Amino acid sequence: MLATTILRLPLNEASAKIRSGPPQDDEPDLGFPVWAGVVPLALTASPPLDDPKLLAGQTPAPAIREYRRPRR
Repeated sequence: MLATTILRLPLNEASAKIRSGPPQDDEPDLGFPVWAGVVPLALTASPPLDDPKLLAGQTPAPAIREYRRPRR
């Protein structure tokens, strides 16, 4: 029988395996009375913020002001 173990350790680096779609639980695990699902996260761009030490009168280039992250 397969089982899950929880381990705690400090991380200096990390990597992740990423996939899309719903969970792919093993058939025997589907009977457990626990929630399973997906928490959607998104990376979005906000308006640019000036460096506090920026010389007066400097503005971002149009490519920076108009930047939009492509939707997937």
